[in-house]
Amino acid sequence: MKTTKKFSLGLVSFLLMVFSVQTSIGQNFNINKGASNLKVLGTSNIHDWEIDAKDFQGNLKAQLEDGQLVKIDELNFAVVAESLKSGKGGMDKNTYKALDTDKHQRITFQLQNVKNIDCTSKTNCKVTTSGYLTIAGTKKSVDLTFDAKVTGDKITLSGNHKLKMTDFKVDPPTAMFGTITTGDEVNIKFQTVFTK
Repeated sequence: MKTTKKFSLGLVSFLLMVFSVQTSIGQNFNINKGASNLKVLGTSNIHDWEIDAKDFQGNLKAQLEDGQLVKIDELNFAVVAESLKSGKGGMDKNTYKALDTDKHQRITFQLQNVKNIDCTSKTNCKVTTSGYLTIAGTKKSVDLTFDAKVTGDKITLSGNHKLKMTDFKVDPPTAMFGTITTGDEVNIKFQTVFTK
């Protein structure tokens, strides 16, 4: 009788251990293009401008415990450079020339490490990371902070990041024989939805 009781307790302990391990195992998520958006906001000597990314890919590997984000193992994101559209053909053409899209077809971000995950609630966290951003063939380490929201089987990452084009050896585009010049700094705003 004692042996049976010990066996039962051992089995329960084993199952609890297995279950607790499974609740924090890494889960794979892929970007939902239809629910996501990325914009590049900039300035010029005439007016402010905005470009939308129309084609991008991404994947996320994260660990959740009881529906709360506890760890990000992988995060990769890529934008097809010639999918950046302003609604103005001339501006797009100058943008592709500045980005040298014939040689460098994608703009990419690859997570290097997660510095901190600060959750204000079970579903909302502020994530501080560093990673490699590659634009026009120039790869640089950047710090990126974003909000992460867990809703059921999806994780939404949202935030913005300011950068200077010249830091990536990109000359700010010009138009009308140089009479229209764009500012060096741009702001990348994103809301990316990842689903299982």
